[in-house]
Amino acid sequence: MGGEGLVGMEAAAAAIGVSVPVLRFLICFVTTIPVSWAWRAVPGSFLKHLYSALTGAALSYLSFGFSSNLHFLVPMSLGYIFMVLCRRYCGILTFFAAFGYLIGCHVYYMSGDAWKEGGIDATGALMVLTLKVISCSINYNDGLLKEEGLREAQKKYRLLKCPSLLEYVGYCLCCGSHFAGPVYEMKDYLEWTERKGLWNCDSKQGPPSPYGATLRALLQAALCMGIYLYLVPYFPLSRFSEPIYQQWGFWKRLGYQYMSGFTARWKYYFIWSISEAAIIICGLGFSGWTDTVPPKPKWDRAKNVDIIGVELANSAVGLPLVWNIQVSTWLRYYVYERLIQKGKKPGFLQLLVTQTVSAVWHGLYAGYIIFFVQSALMIAGSRAIYRWQQAIPLSMDMLRKVMGFINFAYTVLVLNYSCIGFMVLSMHETLASYGSVYYVGTIVPVVVILLSYIIKPSKPRRSQAHKDK
Repeated sequence: MGGEGLVGMEAAAAAIGVSVPVLRFLICFVTTIPVSWAWRAVPGSFLKHLYSALTGAALSYLSFGFSSNLHFLVPMSLGYIFMVLCRRYCGILTFFAAFGYLIGCHVYYMSGDAWKEGGIDATGALMVLTLKVISCSINYNDGLLKEEGLREAQKKYRLLKCPSLLEYVGYCLCCGSHFAGPVYEMKDYLEWTERKGLWNCDSKQGPPSPYGATLRALLQAALCMGIYLYLVPYFPLSRFSEPIYQQWGFWKRLGYQYMSGFTARWKYYFIWSISEAAIIICGLGFSGWTDTVPPKPKWDRAKNVDIIGVELANSAVGLPLVWNIQVSTWLRYYVYERLIQKGKKPGFLQLLVTQTVSAVWHGLYAGYIIFFVQSALMIAGSRAIYRWQQAIPLSMDMLRKVMGFINFAYTVLVLNYSCIGFMVLSMHETLASYGSVYYVGTIVPVVVILLSYIIKPSKPRRSQAHKDK
C-alpha cells in the first residue's frame, strides 16, 4: 500500500476509533455483501462453487494475510481426509482434530488480548470454519445410519454421498459467512448452489427477491453501529480497573455493569447484521414461506440475533434462541442432543458440557470459561423459576405474572453480570468485577437451584378437555 493510501487509512481508522488492521478487516467484511450479490450472476454450479472458494480465500488474504488460508487448510484437509478414508469414525475424528487445531491457534495467538489492543487475526474466521467442517463430517457419518431412530435434524442434514473437493472447499470458504457466520449446513449449501429444494426456480413459488430484506439488515447494521459509537465513550471496559469505579456504591456498580454489557452487545449486533445482509442478498438466507395470506418469505437461515428478544428476554432459557442463533443451533444439534441417552431426559450435565464446548470454541481465556459456566447456572436457575411459575394455578393470574417478572429481572441481573467476564477476559479482571458487586450474579442462581431441590413444584393440572384430547 502506498504512503498516501496508508495515511488515508490511518485517518479513517482514527475517525471511527479503530486500528488500521481492524479497519482493513471491516472494509473486507462489508465487501462480502457486493461479492455475495455478484454470486447470483455466476452461471452453473461448478463455477458457483469455484467462485465461493476463490472469493473467500481472496478476502481472507486481504484481511489477515497469506497465513490465514494456510490455517484454514489444516482443519479443511483433515476433515476431508477423514471423510474419504474413515467414514465410520470421520465425525468424531474431525471433531477432536478441528477443535484441537483451533485450541492450538487460540493458545498461540491469544486473540482476545490482540483485539483489546486493536489487533486482529484469522482466529474468528477459523472458529466459523471449525463448526462447518465438523458438521459436514458428522452428517456424512450419519449417512451410514438407518433413518429410523435418528433425530429430525439428523434426518434432514445427513449426507448419503461425499461432496466433491470443490463443493467442500466452496462450502467452507463461501465469503458470505466466512468471517463471522452464520453457520449453515452442507446440504443447504449444495441445494442453494444447484438451485434445488427451496431454491428451485422452476417451482410454483420460487425463491423471492432478497433486496427488501437486505436493505432492512443494512439499516439495522447502521443503527447498531451508531448506538455503539455513541455509548462506548460513556461506558468503556477500562473503567472497571479505574479507582473511580471502586468508589461507587453497590447499585451504581451494578448499573454500570448493565450499561457496559448493553453497550458491547451493539457491536455484535452490527457484525451479525452485516453477515445477515450478505447471506440474504445471495439467496442462501431464504428458509421458506410463512403460512399467512399472502405468504411472506422467511430469512431465518441468515438470522444470528434477535435484538429485541435479547434485550427483553423474559427467561434465560430462551437466550440461545435469540443470541448467536446459528451457533446455538449447531451446539444443540452436534453436542447437546448427542449427549442425551435414548429414553432419558437431558439434565444439568448435558447443559454444562455444551456450555464448556462453547467456551473452548471462543478461546482459552478464564473470562470465557467463567462466563459459560455462569450461563449454565443462569439457565438452570431460570428453568427452576419457570417451573414454579407453571405450578401456580391459573386462577392466581397476578401471582403468575409476578413470577414471570421475577424471571425477567433474574435474567437481566445474571446475564449482564456474567457477560463482564466475556468482555474483560482475564481471571483477575473478571473476579474483580464480580467481587465488586459481591458475586450477586453467581450467588442468586446457586441459591435458586438449591431451592428448586427443596421446593419442588407440583405438575400443573391439565384441564379435562385437554386430557380427553
